[in-house]
Amino acid sequence: MRRVWCCVPGALVLGLLVLAAVLIDRSAPSDAGPGAGTAARAAARVHTAAQPRIVRREQWLAGMDTYERDPVRYADRVVAVFIHHTDSPNGYDCADSPRIIRYIYAGQAGSKEWDDIGYNFLVDRCGTVFEGRAGGVGRAVVGAHTQGFNGKTAGIAAIGTFGKGVQVPRAMADSIAALAAWKLGLSGVDPRSTVRLKSTNSLSRFEKGTSADFRAISGHRDGYETYCPGEALMAELPAIRARAARLQNRP
Repeated sequence: MRRVWCCVPGALVLGLLVLAAVLIDRSAPSDAGPGAGTAARAAARVHTAAQPRIVRREQWLAGMDTYERDPVRYADRVVAVFIHHTDSPNGYDCADSPRIIRYIYAGQAGSKEWDDIGYNFLVDRCGTVFEGRAGGVGRAVVGAHTQGFNGKTAGIAAIGTFGKGVQVPRAMADSIAALAAWKLGLSGVDPRSTVRLKSTNSLSRFEKGTSADFRAISGHRDGYETYCPGEALMAELPAIRARAARLQNRP
């Protein structure tokens, strides 16, 4: 080994020694241990939840003329979800859910001339989850569901009317929890936490530019003067938050 080094010019020897030191340093275990990188990645994933099965909009739109709409707008992430009800009859057959969604779509994007259906997702009484607004289920699509607070939020609509005394189907509540757990988990948000949002419209319950605190899973009425999503569904939200947190593997 000495004969090799003695045949190399001094400056080059110094350079090789520095390079060797760097390589040794990079290969040596850190103070956090050899599995630190893996542990960090695992920690980042520990509070995510699986994506539930989602019926794509192309399926419920099949055979229907669609309306021209503005380009999809995106936020950087979703930090809260607002729960709605569609204020429509409850006694439907779940096979009719696509027809009901088409009716809602025609009313919002057609009669009201919105740029698309307002809700990001809809859930029927059997627990089937449907993609609502276009733009990609895994992306932070800006909807038209909660006046003043559409950015950085997702709107989930329960198909039906859930006033006081109405039973919320367990399959529906479970799917709302699973959907919220997955969607919030993409941003690392605890479904039981409180988040701060800034109003973008004075027609909301808060003047434009005003910041307000919301539960990560809130009801429509928390951000807008409305009866939606009904007393029964509002009463179910604490349980939905708890289920969503469990699905994110939170203690």
